[in-house]
Amino acid sequence: MKWLAFDIGGANLKASDGDRFVTSRSFRLWEHPERLAGELRTMLAESPRSDHLAITMTGELADCFATRTDGVRAILDAVDQAADHRHTRVHLVDGRLVAPAAARRAPLLAAASNWHALATFAARFASDGPALVIDVGSTTTDIIPLRDGAIATESRSDTDRLLRGELVYTGVERTPVCALIATAPYRGKTCPIMREFFASTQDVYLLTGDLPEDSGSRHTADHRPATRAAARVRIGRMIGSPDGAFHHRDAVLIAQSVVRIQTKRIESGLARVVESMGERPRSIIVAGQGEFLARRVAERNHSDAAIVPLGQKLAPAASRAAPAYALAVLARESVERGAARGPRPASDAAPASDGELG
Repeated sequence: MKWLAFDIGGANLKASDGDRFVTSRSFRLWEHPERLAGELRTMLAESPRSDHLAITMTGELADCFATRTDGVRAILDAVDQAADHRHTRVHLVDGRLVAPAAARRAPLLAAASNWHALATFAARFASDGPALVIDVGSTTTDIIPLRDGAIATESRSDTDRLLRGELVYTGVERTPVCALIATAPYRGKTCPIMREFFASTQDVYLLTGDLPEDSGSRHTADHRPATRAAARVRIGRMIGSPDGAFHHRDAVLIAQSVVRIQTKRIESGLARVVESMGERPRSIIVAGQGEFLARRVAERNHSDAAIVPLGQKLAPAASRAAPAYALAVLARESVERGAARGPRPASDAAPASDGELG
């Protein structure tokens, strides 16, 4: 029985078999929802053989869908088209793995469920006492409280999580610079910035050296390469700098100011989560495309906690696609537990659920 798990986001599609295979591809779901099934088919063709699929998602929030319910159902329709009759299960935010038909009947439990899959898996690295997961992705940051190896929050929706500080809508690639700062340092002065999507945090972390260059990527504000030279130009546009007058050092100073503000926003969410826990975490699991930033925040604010980087525990690629990796493991383990229990006597059997995995 071979599982492949998909984490279907609005800007990225990620897949993993919960072992050595992890893949991710950029896909602007909000621009081309009709192409989702084809993208998933391509990823399936490029992945190891699988006869079972597990699905989690956040892409239902994309504004190409009239409502989140419509988004969930459209994503499930695309999965159904791509699955080629493979046995498929959907992760719900209450922890159940259910058939797509059951997920369609409870779409808001299927919505934005990837954080729950990650936290359920990551909790095995913090089995005793209070702990946290900090997952800094390309778009968002999840700060998830754990206790004694289990999720310790009643949040179920993005709104709940925003209110509690558990979801901070900022990441290391896609957040517009103008959403973080109002002014920028420039040659000893403070310059107001232009409120346009001229640059993103990917440019910031290219310039600080935290993200690698990718000359083949055009998923940038101006659709030019994700290189340091191009990032300098994009950051320069934020202050209307004329050609040739904006140097690398100018760009780095602005980038560093963005990092400080973004770090403070994540730390603010972290402080709220820790306050609600009523106890400082003993361990913090860090993950994501921005695992480097999650680790810095954890070490700066909780130097007494044990830091557990998923990139070291698993592999850097698995950390970057952590919800997909986690879900593949959870799905496989769920089946293994069911097989280990074996069939129950008919007199003891609970009523069957047509939606649950078993």
